[in-house]
Formats: sequence, structure tokens, C-alpha cells
Amino acid sequence: MFNLKYSVTGFMVGAALVTGCSQKTKLEKPNIVYIICDDLGYGDVQCLNPERGKIPTPAMDKLATQSVVFTDAHGGSSVCTPTRYGVLTGRYAWRSRLQNGVLSGGQEFEPLIAENQLTVPALLKKAGYQTAIMGKWHLGFGLTDENGNQVEVYHGKNKPGNAPIGSIIPDGPVTRGFDTYLGFHHSASMETVIKDNRVIDHMPTIKMLGFLGENATQYIADRSREDEPFFLYLALNSPHSPVVPSEQWQGKSGMGDYADFVMETDYVIGEVLDALEKNGIAENTLVVVTSDNGCSYPVARGQQLEKEYGHYPSAQYRGSKSDIWEGGHRIPFIVRWPGVVEANTQNDELICLTSLLATCAEITGVEMRDDAGEDSFSILPLLKDQQAKSPYQSVVHHSIQGKFSIRKGDWKLELCPGSGGWSGPNDKQARTNGLPEIQLYNLKSDVAEKNNVSDQHPEIVEQLSAELLQIVHQGRSTQGSGLSNDVEVDVFKRDK
Repeated sequence: MFNLKYSVTGFMVGAALVTGCSQKTKLEKPNIVYIICDDLGYGDVQCLNPERGKIPTPAMDKLATQSVVFTDAHGGSSVCTPTRYGVLTGRYAWRSRLQNGVLSGGQEFEPLIAENQLTVPALLKKAGYQTAIMGKWHLGFGLTDENGNQVEVYHGKNKPGNAPIGSIIPDGPVTRGFDTYLGFHHSASMETVIKDNRVIDHMPTIKMLGFLGENATQYIADRSREDEPFFLYLALNSPHSPVVPSEQWQGKSGMGDYADFVMETDYVIGEVLDALEKNGIAENTLVVVTSDNGCSYPVARGQQLEKEYGHYPSAQYRGSKSDIWEGGHRIPFIVRWPGVVEANTQNDELICLTSLLATCAEITGVEMRDDAGEDSFSILPLLKDQQAKSPYQSVVHHSIQGKFSIRKGDWKLELCPGSGGWSGPNDKQARTNGLPEIQLYNLKSDVAEKNNVSDQHPEIVEQLSAELLQIVHQGRSTQGSGLSNDVEVDVFKRDK
């Protein structure tokens, strides 16, 4: 692709992968590779959307034949920061200070994950894992100079600048359980490349996806020669804006830059999977490929993709990134684990991305504190047994505007009159149109969420409202003693 300078191990990237090397003995605990795409819609993966998915995704399609595909998996939110918080902590982000949106406007310089909060990498380190993050963080950290003075990164409203090379990150990923970090903070500062706790370079955004792929494959090669298992959290920047497919991918899809970027994303995922094979560790590695939320229709020009090319990024689901509707938070979730997961299978049980912490705890036998993983349920039984039922009796959804929804069984209650996000009608438009303040859908008979039956089933509305309030006020959805949220949580937000 192009010459790259850095890897998390400090070696020059571009050296040939050492093939045929494998960890000296088959590890009792699997390596874990968690690939989370940014704004990849459920319908952007062709095998999940065979009739109306027009973007070729051969690597993910092949992976699906080796894996179990979860069709009812959800991010903890319909936008980035809160979902990623939930992935790494097993806690819904609306229990934190972040009550809507993502970290921005200066908020991103304060860590969202508390210093003493148990994270997935911190738990896995207790089990002897080496832990690495590559790519997007967007969970807050400071930037200082050598004297501890805050570094200016923004030069005016919404105009990102680059932190100077050598700037220090005193409270970033390497203080939250990761041994190594190579990546960037978020899309508005993607050119600023960080290694561990320092800014090391500035890079054109068009190179970032390839940079991450190259370094991930090198990391896998390096770790394959070691005895300890590893956890690689690979947080890709794509296909989020800026939509910057590299030169060799431009025009590949024939459907515009977004589709090209999805294709390149799929290619990078394939390269990472190939690295596991080449280095002899695929059989002992648990791989998850997922997304943080649905496709961003404004960025992808989703309506144009639908009308001109017949490609539906949200598949059969209503809405997209930002929304409380399914297209906002129902995401791809593909899991391969040879010898444990039955290949080429599908699981329709309800799950949430908050599951990773408890799942890793059960895999490794590490006991979690009672005050950790407040909303994390292990899906290990679902990976081992197709007949197992989900431990998620319900899942709480959250939109960019902080609007709540709860899903239980076939029923989904939404505490807002519109999308709760960007799609029309948004909540203001819905109120202008006289739509009810709440929505209730039976997803078994109405997967597109077109028929609001809240007035026909007041008992379901009452039951789900009470359960949501209990989950909020208990400070947890898992079993255990009651806990406190970080701030007071306004569930109904009727004036917003």
C-alpha cells in the first residue's frame, strides 16, 4: 500500500510477516481480536442484506461462513462514544455524565472511563493477556506539554488542529488497561497519531485505514511468537467521515466514495483475518467483527444509494445512525471461534455490545467485582450452544438526543414521538404533526416500525416503562446490590 513508520511494538512496518510461526503450545485461553467498524450499517454487509445490499464485502461474507452471525445485536447507543464506553466497561454510557451525543466541544479532554473502573483489557490482564488498542478512542483524554500545561488542539469552533508532536496523554488508553495504543482520538483529530501516551506524527487521513491494517497484521505476527494470549481491540476509522478511500479503492464500487470505503474496510478486515491464518493462530483466536452503530445516512448519501443503486445500508430496518429506531443501533455482529462456535450458523437471540466484559470474565475465569460490568451479560453460552437463550432479558437503547427505548422479547417501547435523532420525522417534526409522545412496536410483525400500537396495548407500555425505570434507578441491569449512576438520569425528556 504505502510505507508506514510505526507499530505498537516499535518495529518498522512493512517487513514480511513471519509465516508458519505459532504460539509454542495451544493456549488454554484464546487470543481475542475485536474489530469494531465506525458507522458500518447492518445492511452494508452483503451477506446480512442479500437482496438489497449491493456493496461487495467478500471478506466479511467469507468470515460469516466460518462463524455464527447474530441478527439481533445492538450497540448501547446509536452513536459512537457511548457505544464504545459500553463495549469496554460493560456499562450503559447514560449512567455516566454523557447524557446525549458524543464527547465534543472540549468534553473529549476529560476521560469518560473512571480511573478505577474495570475495563475489558484490565480484566484480561489479570488473566495474563497482553492488551493492545489500535485506532479510534473517542472516550476522552488530556493533552499536555512536558510541563503539564494543556495543549491547544482546536483553533476555533469545530476547526480541528493537530496537537504538536511530543504532546503527552496522561490519562489515555494505557491508563485504562491497555498495554499499548496506536491510533487517534476521534474523526475531527484523526491526523494526530498517538503511540502509547505521546503524539508521534501527523498523517493524512486518507492513509489511516491502511495504517491500522498494516500495524494490526504486524502486531498479530509479533504476538504469535509469544506464549501469552493477546487481546487486540481494533477500532477502525471507517466508513465514518471523513470518507477517504485510498487511491487504489477509489471508484471500485461504482457507487461513490462511501461504497468504496466500505469495500476497503472489508479488505482490511480480510487482511487481519489472513494474518491470523499465516501466523498459525487462527484456530486459537476468538474473532468478533461488529460496528458501533448504524450507517450515517447524511455521510453515506443513503437515500441516493437506495434510489440510484438499490443499496439499503439499514437493510429492512427503519432509521440510521443517531436514531432510536432499529437502523440506529442494530449492527453486524459476526463471531468466529474454531472448535467452540459452530460455523455457518445464525443466532436470532437479543444481545448488546455491553456483553464483552462478562463474556471475557467467563472465558478466562476472572471474577468481576460486584460494582463492575453493571449491564454486561456473558454470551458465552450462546457461542457454545445454538439452543441457549440470551441472558439479555431486555436491552436499553439510547439515541443521539438522549431519548430512551427498551426492547423486551418482540416488544419495543420508545419514549419519544419521532426518531430521537436526525431522521425524519425528528421529535420536533413529530410533535408538529401531532404524533403520540411514545411509540410501541411489535418487531415480530412490524420489523420496519411503521405501526405504532401504543394506544392498543397500554398494559405493555406500563410494564416496559416500569422495567426501564427500574433498570435506570437500580444503577444496573445485572443481578447484585443497587448502584448509583454518576448523574441524575432524565428518562422521559418530554421537553426536549
